[in-house]
Amino acid sequence: MKTKTLEDLFHETLKDIYYAERKILTALPKMARGAQSSELQAAFEKRAEETQMQVERLQQVFELIGKAARGKTCPAIDGILEEGEEALQAFANSPALDASLVAAAQAVEHYEIARYGTLLRWAQVMGLKDAAKLLEQTLQEESMTDEALTQIADGSVNQAALEAA
Repeated sequence: MKTKTLEDLFHETLKDIYYAERKILTALPKMARGAQSSELQAAFEKRAEETQMQVERLQQVFELIGKAARGKTCPAIDGILEEGEEALQAFANSPALDASLVAAAQAVEHYEIARYGTLLRWAQVMGLKDAAKLLEQTLQEESMTDEALTQIADGSVNQAALEAA
């Protein structure tokens, strides 16, 4: 049996995040439709556009390592997205709906930040400079999205949920 290497781990993790990004693409329109705040709705719509570009970058990374762009089921993202769906239903027509959507979206962002951060470090160690550039660009976008969600939450969403109580 062949010993697994960092290259194998990189490829498996790449398949994981590729699956995750494609699942996120299907969830974002529903989150945007569910949002009560126009600011949050716009953030989800912007995020969908960025996510499509991130999928394309991942396809480039697969190409750089000579592998087909294929995902593998990621129970972690499935669970995070399921929690988001539950929040959307449980808080429908509630003043806390947007706060629950921000929380669900940030759970997704934090998962992505962890994955991209790891993939970036591994790409650097393996000398995959072009792949590292692509992964770093996506990691920066994920971090900016997380910060934007925090600003939306702090700016209006959390207070609105509290005041309606």
